[in-house]
Amino acid sequence: MQNFFGQKEEKPAGPDPLFAATTEMEMYTHLFNKMASTCFEKCASRKHKENDLALGEMSCSDRCVAKYLEAQEKVGVVLQKANEAQMAQQKSLQDMQNALGN
Repeated sequence: MQNFFGQKEEKPAGPDPLFAATTEMEMYTHLFNKMASTCFEKCASRKHKENDLALGEMSCSDRCVAKYLEAQEKVGVVLQKANEAQMAQQKSLQDMQNALGN
């Protein structure tokens, strides 16, 4: 593919940054929607006598959101470690294949 100046345009070797950003935004949107609906179901009163949340509802919501984010962080750490282990395993396999090929 050529760019505006007629030079050949090369794609970056790594993952597509636009795809990564879009995927991350979709993930955070899903997390927020799931967290909001779960915490609302758990904490908000069904009677809705007032426009604002009651003190108990607010503290319940705060705890619920904190737990959700803490769990999300823990899952992220586990997935990051698994991803790093998989990358190391792939590199090791590639190194062995290169050693056998030479």
